[in-house]
Amino acid sequence: MNILIFGKDGQLGKAFQVLLDSLIPTLVEKTNIQYVGRAECNLSDATKLNSLLNQSHPQLIINASAYTAVDRAEIEPELAFAVNATAPELMAQYAAQHGATFLHYSTDYVFDGEKYGFYLEDDMRNPLGVYGKSKAAGEEAIAQAFATNSSGSAGQYAIFRTSWVYGDGGNFIRTILRLAKDRDELKVIADQYGVPTSAQWLAQVSLGLAMNAKGHLTTFPSGVYHAVPTGETSWHGLACWAVQAALDAGAPLRMLPQAIKPIPAVEYPLPAPRPMNSRMSTDKLRKVSEGQGDMSKLELLNQPWDGLVRSYVRNLAKDGLI
Repeated sequence: MNILIFGKDGQLGKAFQVLLDSLIPTLVEKTNIQYVGRAECNLSDATKLNSLLNQSHPQLIINASAYTAVDRAEIEPELAFAVNATAPELMAQYAAQHGATFLHYSTDYVFDGEKYGFYLEDDMRNPLGVYGKSKAAGEEAIAQAFATNSSGSAGQYAIFRTSWVYGDGGNFIRTILRLAKDRDELKVIADQYGVPTSAQWLAQVSLGLAMNAKGHLTTFPSGVYHAVPTGETSWHGLACWAVQAALDAGAPLRMLPQAIKPIPAVEYPLPAPRPMNSRMSTDKLRKVSEGQGDMSKLELLNQPWDGLVRSYVRNLAKDGLI
């Protein structure tokens, strides 16, 4: 089987490399994996992207790449839409026409954050900024590519909406821990809510939907799936938890959790608006996982965000990265 993974230099792309490297010895089928970054293929170049797809002949396409500069997107809308909407559309068209499986990643930013409670997959998209609008356009383009496919192939797709991703690379948690080494006090937004999501966890969950333990592709209902661990918190809650986890792991921090002061979002204005509520229900993904009969998938989905963050911070400390 040929697997083509875009976004090899990002947090999720790196997580897939670690995951697949660990799985290859257990796979019964020969698997060729091609990791693609910006150096290999600029996703804003449609000609090069189509050429790569046709040369690689992938049975599984994983698009872990995205334009994620939320604030810069406000002044670079063409580039944001090229990477987040047009490129996924071309990948989806290839998958639909050639019977491939396509995994794509979206964001809580497709919602306006005004809903009380947890968002469902079919709730109305109403993005606030260019980044969210480009990701919403990508979702729509993927669905349309499969809906209008007339090749008769059995392609399938999953769009995983997630939030607050952290992994091997720059992220909110690592920024907070870096600042906690030098400062006595921080102010962090306390009225925006969501779920921190481990890139490693997300790679396991999404690959688990599309591939069985032997490395064979499985079938699943195409569509959007919310994929976040259990629980919820605010940016302030996450910052406090990360600092405490680092201190528990013996990291030499100057600041204590109680020195992180909660503030409302209006006190920290940014160029692009953010959703105040990014909580998403994962009931749909749970039901499909139950139908596949693999209890390990449900165990993954039941993992709470705080335990995953604690493990992540502990590993950072062990590797001397705090």
